[in-house]
This record gives sequence, C-alpha cells and structure tokens, in this order.
Amino acid sequence: MLDHFPFYLALIVLIVLLIMLGNKIKVAYPVLLVLAGLLLSFIPGIPVLKIDPELIFIIFLPPLLYEAAWANSWKELWHWRRIIGSFAFVVVFLTAISVALVANSFIPGFSLALGFLLGGIVSPPDAVSASAILKFVKVPKRMSSILEGESLLNDASSLIIFRFAAIAVSTGQFVMHQAALSFVWMVVGGVAIGLAVGFVFLKAHKWLPTDVNMDIILSLVTPYAMYMVAEEVHASGVLAVVSGGLYLSNQRHRFLSGSSRLRGENVWQSVVFLLNGLVFMLIGLDLPEITSSLKSEGIGFYEATGYGLLITAVLIVGRMLAGYGAVIVTRIASYFITVADNNPGTRAPFILGWTGMRGVVSLAAALSIPLTIEGGAPFPHRNLILYITFVVILLTLVVQGLTLPIIIRKIKLPAFDDHMPEEETEKLLREELATESLNYLAANHQAELENSHVLKKLSTYWENQLNAEETGAVSGHIKAIYIAVLNRQRQHLIQKNKNEQRIDEEIIRKFLHKIDLEEEKLNAD
Repeated sequence: MLDHFPFYLALIVLIVLLIMLGNKIKVAYPVLLVLAGLLLSFIPGIPVLKIDPELIFIIFLPPLLYEAAWANSWKELWHWRRIIGSFAFVVVFLTAISVALVANSFIPGFSLALGFLLGGIVSPPDAVSASAILKFVKVPKRMSSILEGESLLNDASSLIIFRFAAIAVSTGQFVMHQAALSFVWMVVGGVAIGLAVGFVFLKAHKWLPTDVNMDIILSLVTPYAMYMVAEEVHASGVLAVVSGGLYLSNQRHRFLSGSSRLRGENVWQSVVFLLNGLVFMLIGLDLPEITSSLKSEGIGFYEATGYGLLITAVLIVGRMLAGYGAVIVTRIASYFITVADNNPGTRAPFILGWTGMRGVVSLAAALSIPLTIEGGAPFPHRNLILYITFVVILLTLVVQGLTLPIIIRKIKLPAFDDHMPEEETEKLLREELATESLNYLAANHQAELENSHVLKKLSTYWENQLNAEETGAVSGHIKAIYIAVLNRQRQHLIQKNKNEQRIDEEIIRKFLHKIDLEEEKLNAD
C-alpha cells in the first residue's frame, strides 16, 4: 500500500484534471475516466488496483446512493411514480429476462441462472453518467426527474435479481415460494429498516449536543449504518439507504442547522466526487486483469467481445422498446385513471430510451461475484461475466454517452408546462418572501421596526428588492428578529413546496440555500 501511495495520489490528481477537461470540452467525465483508465492499464509497471469483492458494495454504494436520495425530490418522485416505477422495476425485470434468454441461447455453457445473474448486473442504467451528460444540454424537468427517480430504485431491483441468481448458481437450487417470501422481505424489510435507522439518527442529531463537525460525521456514518443493518438481516441494503436517505432529506430543516446543511453539502460533494471518479477510473484499469483471466475459461478475446456486443445490443434495444412501450401503456391507462401526462409524445421516450449508460452499480455487482460456489469449485464463467460487463459499460458510456447530447439538440424536445418558468418562479417567490417578512415584522415587532435603523433598511430592502448586504451592522436583539424572519421565510418555502406541484423544488432549494447563507453570515458577525 505504502509503495503505491504516490501512484494513488497521482491518480486522484489525474481524475480532477480529467473532470476539468470534460467540463471544458463538454464531454461527460465518466467517459473520459473510463478511457483514461483503459489507456493507463496498458502502461508497463502501472500498479493493479485490487479491492476485495466483498467490500465493493460497502465502500461505494451506501454513500453514492445516500447522496442521490438526499439530492432527489420526493415531490417529483411521487408525481412521476408510475413511469419511474415501471422503469425501475418492470423494465429491469424484463431486461434481466431478455439477457438471460439471449445468454442461455448464444453463449455456450451459460445456464438460465447465470443469464439472470448477468441480467441483474447489467440491467440498471447509471445515474451519474446521465446526470453528467445532461448538465451540458437543457432537457425538460420531467425527464431529469424521471431519470433521477429511476436511478434510485433500479439499483435495488437489479441487485435483488443478482442476489437470487447468485444463490441459484452457487447452490444449484431455486425454490419459488421461498424466493417470493425472500423478495417481499428484502423490499419491505429494506424500506422499514432504512426509515427506522433514519429516525434514530434524526433523533440523535436533535437530542445530542452536536456541533457542525459532529453533524457531518453522523451524516457520513448514516448510510453505512442503514446498509449494514439491512444486509445483516438479509433485507435490501440499497432500499434501506434510499428510503432512509429520502426520509432524512425531507426532514433536513427539522434537525440540521443552517451551518450543518451548508458545510455538510460541501463535504458530501467532495466525497461523492472522489468516489465516482475512482470507480469510473477503476473500470478502465481493470481491463487487463479481466482479459487475462478469460484464458482460464478457454474463451478467446474476440469471442468474448462478440458476446459483450450481443448483450449490449439487447440492452439498448430493450430500453428503447421500453420507452415507447411506456407511451402505449400510459395512453391506455389514461382512459381509466389519472396519469401525470396522457400524451408523452414520441421524442421524449426516444431520449429516455437512449439514456441507458451503465456504470458504478454494474461494476460493483460484477466484481462482487464470489470466486467459488458451494463445495469450493470456481464460480462458473465469472471472468466472462466480468468481461461482458466491462464491454457493456464501455460501449454504452462511449457510444450513448457521446451521442446523447447531439441527439437531444437535434430532436428539440417540446417545452412541457409541468413547472412554471424559472424566472417567473423566482420572481413569485421573492415577492412572497418579501410580503411574508413585512407582515411578520408588522405583526410581531412594530416598535423595533419604528426605532431600529437596521430593520427599517431591511424593510426597505424587502419592499424594493434591493441588495440585503447594505443593511449594515446588526445588534444582538435585531439579529434575533432578523433570524426569526429568515425562519419565517424558510417555513413559507417548505410549505410552498408541499402545496404547489408546479413550483420546481430545485428553485425552492436554491432559495433555502440563500437563507442558510444569510443566517450563516449573521451568526459569523
């Protein structure tokens, strides 16, 4: 470890430089990192990065899933619940079945159980890749909400398939009623444990005399606790982290101070930035070892590459069909129930179908395949599965990742009216917050308002929407009033977000962030 420490430092610096390059040339950084890792792997003397397969999930998945859940909007998730649920569960299961059937038919010695194992590995699209690409092109809010919501849940469904298939391959047995009960427990137990652990940590934040540093440390421990407790009782650790993360995210203003939210956000951005960078670099660096291992199974490089191309084609075609299948189902369902959009059109489903890049979860699942089955025999076709997974990740990232921005620009998606325009929303919120603040001062602090120069300037600011930095120095008593006004504004925004579907929660969060910054500035004076 110490011998290679300079290499690890250089690798982190290279990741930062490549992400900077990706931002400059407007190419999603996962594509650059995978290709860079691939090129590095061919340099003689480059150390081989090896991680214990059993630790892959525990190192990478909990924090990445937790941060994604924290950043997601429960309101949007619920609004698009049907399309998100269909892609996260139905499409994942259908994809796994398709991969299993094709692999069983065309890959010699591949049983259906191994096919389902491979299907569970490569079924979930990678949210990080899609988000990195979509930041360079403007897409409707509904599409980003669907992709973000799907990414939270499809990992859980695919890993459940992966787990059952791995057990079937290792033991040679698959009992349907036991599998059904285990599936129910994994889902229900995972969600329940995530919420329970989240509730415990929420109370710990509220009851213990924590400061900002302690809050951040507790937030870093939380996803690992959720994941490990759920896995210990054979429930879904992924669903535990997702459900617990969504719960705590929705309660963040109840148990975290403004300082903890601001500084915690910065810490988490850095942690996730590093983990994502390492895992995509690891994908490229692993190729030589995976390729050399194929020889032990008697499979040639070109033959294995052909299998990888076949499975990639199945995944791309299957997701495209699912995109348009969702349109048909939505139109039929609109005759019987109320749907979020009874006419999605044909262009948006195409884009949704093309955002099928694979990444972190697929790699983690493939690397976590045990080396042996019960009895000590080598796990069948483990190295071939690893190589096929690598080909799928590489091709979907490079081909779909590089072409997606071009396709989005060419197709010109229609402007949906799910949310108010951003400028109109911000203007509305500024006016409402100004009114709320003035009403609060008039109702609760009329005397101070008449006698305090600072409060008068604040009142003028809210009346005319001038720069708040011109308010000057603030005394202790006036500061307390000002913080009370900021809390009133915060509560108004939270309530507004709950009651107004057409208000984009991302804009609400931006205003809440500004309030936290203003409160932090006051406390620092």
